[in-house]
Amino acid sequence: MSVGEIGRLAAFGLAGLLLGGASMASLRLNTDLYVRGRVWGPIGLHLARLSIVAGVLVWTALQGAGPLLAVAGGLVLARPFAVQMLGRMR
Repeated sequence: MSVGEIGRLAAFGLAGLLLGGASMASLRLNTDLYVRGRVWGPIGLHLARLSIVAGVLVWTALQGAGPLLAVAGGLVLARPFAVQMLGRMR
């Protein structure tokens, strides 16, 4: 594995971390909207969030197994960090 390939996988991993953090932040917003009694706004936000994550994963899968694993790993690693950071905001 060359240095360029490692850098490419690191970039995909960072993109996964950012996508995971944004996904968790929008999930918190979505939950707040549901608690406030709204229905259609949260449903639209939820569909948009899932569509974006699915679209990024499909595009990444077309790039190869390594980038897909890097993005998926970033998504998984972002969750505990996002939950901890968003929990402190309350």
